[in-house]
Parts: sequence; structure tokens; C-alpha cells
Amino acid sequence: MAIQTVGILSPGDMGQAIASVLNQNGIRTIAALDDRSPRTRQLAAAANIQDVGSLTQLVIESDVILSVLVPAAAAEVAQQVAEVIGNVGKQILYVDANAIAPQKVKTIAQIIESSGATFVDASIIGPPPRVPGRTRIYASGKPAVEFQQLSNYGLDIRVIGDEIGRASGLKMSYAALTKGLTAISTELLIAAHRLGLDKELWSEVSTSQPELANILVRSIPSMTPKAHRWIGEMEEIAETFQELGLTERIFYGAADIYRLVKDTSLGKETPEESDRQLSEIITTLSDETAPN
Repeated sequence: MAIQTVGILSPGDMGQAIASVLNQNGIRTIAALDDRSPRTRQLAAAANIQDVGSLTQLVIESDVILSVLVPAAAAEVAQQVAEVIGNVGKQILYVDANAIAPQKVKTIAQIIESSGATFVDASIIGPPPRVPGRTRIYASGKPAVEFQQLSNYGLDIRVIGDEIGRASGLKMSYAALTKGLTAISTELLIAAHRLGLDKELWSEVSTSQPELANILVRSIPSMTPKAHRWIGEMEEIAETFQELGLTERIFYGAADIYRLVKDTSLGKETPEESDRQLSEIITTLSDETAPN
């Protein structure tokens, strides 16, 4: 199957950036923007994503549907798409690139495949692909080689096997490290601030752990406007680890930290609005989440 049109579900920060890369390299991208927010419409327009209105029209016009959503929405949207695919009766490739547990992605695969479509499990590691070489998309499932065609159009897609769940499992393992570390670091820096030891702690970290200090200077400021999305991701990691006979409590705790951040003024900003230094962020989070 030659891929000419990719339907994006949905053009948020990551989906919009992926679509922009594809558009720049000759692939048409579309989205169903009926009832979507003004920000989503603006992001889509900036990436030259064509609005086809309804989900039905998106299925009709797409060769591939790429699902990039908050984890909690992945299964519900897949069910909606499967119903439309069944009604339209079209052969289509559905790629789930959401941060969800392997056991959940297997259930979603069954939903999609029951409609007659084919399914690929995918995971995105790295930031939105605005800078070449920093973002990788891992894919698994027998049709993954079809999806890999998009490597010819600006994306870095790496097939890691035929089994559904492998790509999602890799995402869960990797995000446990990166976003788990960000959650732990955010909490301990708030604790040090409340103890009046933030300057002393940062001096020690910068001296003894300079690589870690550099990571935190980048990761925590970029986290705050995304905290609402990372709650579900931590919960998916917790479920993954529990299924493997490991403790899930670490990552439910990480979800609690992101839930705390979500309800602050920083958590209510969009990525476009967020531009603060680490020290200011920790002070704001400490002040706004302090117990009464």
C-alpha cells in the first residue's frame, strides 16, 4: 500500500509536529476538527493539516490513521474509529502511538481488527519532531513495515518485531525512567525549597551530578504544561509493572506529583506560553501547592 494521506488523531503538540514533518516531505495530512478547540485548530492550521470535518470523512480519505492522544482517550477513540471503519467498509491502517500499557494496546488492536482494518502498535520517544534526529517512533506488529514507509518522508520509524505490545512496552520502560525521574526530582526540589535548602541542594547536585543538573534544567520546565497528560502515562506504567509482578506504587506516586502540578497556574499554561527558569518554577509550585 502506498501511503498518500495520513489522518491525525489528534493535532495537539505532538500530532501537529508529526503532521508538519510529513507535509513538508510530500505526505498529505488531515484531521477531523468538528467541535475541536480554537488552539487545536490553530495548531492544525500552522502545520498545514487539512480539516475534513468529521471522523467519517477522515476515514474515507486516509490511508493511515495515526492516533496520538492522552492515554485515557485511546480506547474510546479507537472504538469510535472502528465503528466508522466498519460502516465505511474501507481497508485502512490504524497506528496507535499512545503511551499506554501493552495489555491495553492488545485490547485496542482487537477492536480495530474486528472492523476489518489492520493495526500497528507504535510508541514515540523524544520531543515533538521539530528538530531532526531527536525523535524516534518504534513500531511493532506484522503491518509495521507498511507504516515504516513514512521514514521516507521525514520520520524516524524503527520496527522492533511482529508482536503487538512490544512498542508500547518499550515506551512504558523508557518513560518510567525519564518522566519518573522528572516527577521524583520535582518533588524533592519542592521539599528542599520548603526546608530552605534549595540553594545548598542545587549547589551539591551541580557539583556532584552535573549531568543530572543539566537534565533537570531542561526536563522540569518543559514538563509543567504537559503534566495533565503525564498523569495517565504514569498510571499506564503502573499497570504495566503490576502486570509484570512488580510494584506499581512508585508510578502512582509519580502520577500524584503530576496531578499536583496540573492544578497550578503553570499546569494550566500551554507549551507555547511556558517559558520559565527552573528556580522560578520550583518556587511557584511550592507556593501554590503548600498545605493550608
